[in-house]
Amino acid sequence: MDGIIIINKPIGITSFDVIRKLRKILKERKIGHTGTLDPLAEGVMIVCIGKSTKLAQDIEAYTKEYIAGFSLGYETDSQDTEGKIIKESDNFNVNLETLKETIASFIGKIKQTPPMFSAIKQDGKKLYHLARNGITIDREARDIEIKYIDILSFNGLTGFIKTKVSKGTYIRTLINDIGKKLGTFATMTSLKRTQVGDISIENSFSIDKIEQMNAENDQSFLLPVETFFDYAVFHIILEKDFILFINGNTVIINNDDGMYKIYYKNNFLGFGKVVDNHLKGYKYF
Repeated sequence: MDGIIIINKPIGITSFDVIRKLRKILKERKIGHTGTLDPLAEGVMIVCIGKSTKLAQDIEAYTKEYIAGFSLGYETDSQDTEGKIIKESDNFNVNLETLKETIASFIGKIKQTPPMFSAIKQDGKKLYHLARNGITIDREARDIEIKYIDILSFNGLTGFIKTKVSKGTYIRTLINDIGKKLGTFATMTSLKRTQVGDISIENSFSIDKIEQMNAENDQSFLLPVETFFDYAVFHIILEKDFILFINGNTVIINNDDGMYKIYYKNNFLGFGKVVDNHLKGYKYF
């Protein structure tokens, strides 16, 4: 079994729980996801099956859209409601216009310091292991990009935002940083990933639905890997070029630079990259 599944992850389970359930349902061991969602979070989770696991990093690089709830006036050690409250303040007055102005300062390419409660490794140790032992260390700020932040609702204390962000962005840290710039504290109260790249939550499947469909021998939830990527198509015609391509050699073609889905005799071979009329294999299937 090879392909991609768009999962609608429920609240209360880890991303690895999703993988474990799918392995049991599909009787497949080679399964991986393309971006962790915490137990508190729900929504779109792209899962790669079989050979498509080669593309997990490519998909992970896609932009992601979220709807997040937040509350002002307190901060937790995990920056969400899963953690312990470490700071509180009721001495603030934030109106909608102030929130809009503050949020606007976060749009674009910015630096973000990852939270201690994260799976990032430093000196070979995952940060959340240190955090659970009460250890805090300096973390290097990383380059991220915030495409937009829309305020969906706000009552002066709690609200919801919709935001599209680059790979590596922590929404709870974004909310935490917004709170600090407002002169108070802020904590993420909920998180739903609504989109990964161009893939929307409307096209996702629950784990229960996949289990039901698979039991009925209906595997229409499994997308062919080549249909998931919006690359141009290139058909190799000559056998000698086919042999060159599958052996990792360069094929001379007359096409524009860019990524391509490569076929030979209508069989999908993988992805290739063209630079200066030279086609080179990128990922093979």
